[in-house]
Amino acid sequence: MPANRFYSSFDFAKFDPRPPQDGEYRNPFQIDRDRIIHSSAFRRLQSKTQVFLSGEYDFYRTRLTHSIEVAQIGRSICAWLTQQSDILGDDCFIDPDLVESTCLSHDLGHPPFGHAGERTLHRLMQPYGGFEGNAQTLRILTQTLFSEGRVGMNPTRSLLDGVLKYKTLRVEDPNAKNHYLYDDQERWLDFTMGSQAFPLELTPGDVRNGFRSIECQVMDWADDTAYSLNDLADGIHAGFITPSKVERWAADQELSDEDKADIEFLCKAMRDGRVEGRLNRLIGECIRATKLVPTANFLSPSTMRHQFVLEIDPAQRRRADLHKKIALDLVFLSPQLQQLDHKADFILTRLFEVLRDRYIACEKQKGLHLLPASLEKEIQKAEDAAHRARLVCDWIANMTDHFAFRTYRRLFDADFGSITDFV
Repeated sequence: MPANRFYSSFDFAKFDPRPPQDGEYRNPFQIDRDRIIHSSAFRRLQSKTQVFLSGEYDFYRTRLTHSIEVAQIGRSICAWLTQQSDILGDDCFIDPDLVESTCLSHDLGHPPFGHAGERTLHRLMQPYGGFEGNAQTLRILTQTLFSEGRVGMNPTRSLLDGVLKYKTLRVEDPNAKNHYLYDDQERWLDFTMGSQAFPLELTPGDVRNGFRSIECQVMDWADDTAYSLNDLADGIHAGFITPSKVERWAADQELSDEDKADIEFLCKAMRDGRVEGRLNRLIGECIRATKLVPTANFLSPSTMRHQFVLEIDPAQRRRADLHKKIALDLVFLSPQLQQLDHKADFILTRLFEVLRDRYIACEKQKGLHLLPASLEKEIQKAEDAAHRARLVCDWIANMTDHFAFRTYRRLFDADFGSITDFV
């Protein structure tokens, strides 16, 4: 197969340059993908909330199955663009292995209990640098993916750029509730940008965060496609979304004729018992709704990854937004899920507070061992409270839903746990 002219040494570069191993049969993007798939951080996604708590039933999606679906859609978008674009071809194409690794890793940093857990950790970590899911993904890939020695996977510049949806440091936007990077991640951001400063027009916040490589744009649309359709399907199968509920909801909204037609299509699919098949058909429409549009910016001379914008058909974007709004109002804002969000906030807050007193403030019971010995040693060597807090936060954010529940019960439930309960 001929070399892919879409990428150059700039794209394959790594923060820590290392010579290739003898007999290596994979390209750098395939190595990145394989390291993600075989990591414990990726496996833990099987027990982290997507819409419903993991373990509720074996049918609903988890962060792991969602990530796999996003990766499939991302690869399909690559194939579609190569087939349709006059710019791309057999020797010049968006690498599907790179897009797959970007999609598979895009949720690695999410804590237990979904976005509710992310909001809680952001609140608790406010004095210590905050918590943000995308920033935590970057931290995992570059610093903590492999727990033995707490080192990252030394990813390619292209993978880092693919997962970096947000490029604003927290110090530049201290009031942001999300969509920022940790301040100590500036070195990784600088490397990803090829040590080139952002131009003045790319101001911190939404403007700068909208500056993305083509692989990041593909991942983001694949993610939007997956959760606007598949999360909707889960809400339907769980009984949160029914034809009558959707119709009552629609009666209170200001909807366009196109929105009304989409709602009629959705209600008919539910009444016909054909939800999966008809929503899956819409995935194909979302893939075919993409096209490449040339652009120019300060990184365009360095890489083709920043020479294109992924343009989405407005009708498909509108429908995705409609589906997300239905899921938000009828599922995520339902009393049942809000009660679970409240419980998640309570559990993570209690866990963080007891660990804060013991390890961050170091005010109580210094001989009490609540964390693994290796992590305790690392916390003891940390230079200040912010670093100690980040290590504690890493441990909590890595938890699966079930492990967070179990740890809470072991610490606070007098009727739970025994000397044989080590797992």
